[in-house]
Amino acid sequence: MLEKPAPLDCSYSDIFRMRLSTSLGSFQRLNTEAVDLKRAAVGIVLVQLAGSDETAFLLTLRASTLRSHGGQYALPGGRCDLEETAIEAALREIEEELGMGLTPDDVMGVLDDYPTRSGYVITPVVFWGGVSPVIVPNPDEVAEIFRIGLRQITHDDAVRFITIEQSDRPVVQLLINEDYIHAPTAAILYQFREVLLGRTVRVHALEQPVFAWR
Repeated sequence: MLEKPAPLDCSYSDIFRMRLSTSLGSFQRLNTEAVDLKRAAVGIVLVQLAGSDETAFLLTLRASTLRSHGGQYALPGGRCDLEETAIEAALREIEEELGMGLTPDDVMGVLDDYPTRSGYVITPVVFWGGVSPVIVPNPDEVAEIFRIGLRQITHDDAVRFITIEQSDRPVVQLLINEDYIHAPTAAILYQFREVLLGRTVRVHALEQPVFAWR
């Protein structure tokens, strides 16, 4: 059983950013080499909450008109183009979806690859998005943007695991804004939460709900 984490100061500060950069820099990520999976990347973009000193990450609600996973919560991201690295893909997708012109200098770290039931392996890249950045969502891809304070995902009841008949692997769920989101987004954010709390967990074996298998 995991130890109860110490209180975490998620306020926007140079000290917090430095500690997080150190934790992410020392994180030994797992790389998935599955040749039969398509590569994709997502960004965990950290920003300062407007009118607050708390750090938040950006979560999107995908446009309902999208063919793949429309109307679902997601981190900004998508499939890697040919010869494109995960960092390059994440930067491109963040600009396409959110209108944010981040650069490689804004990268804080990279988490474990997460293989999905739909045939992708997702590489999560953590970015520092700055203080009150200008965000211009692309309505063709993004229905809504949420700024989720990090305290939401670090409290004791934020994560739960359930079982489903179709798999012997645990399904991870993450409580955000009084709603549970699911893997792959929940798995990626669960690992990020554990890095915030100074712990290492592996999430590649965590299951997705059946509706996300296609």
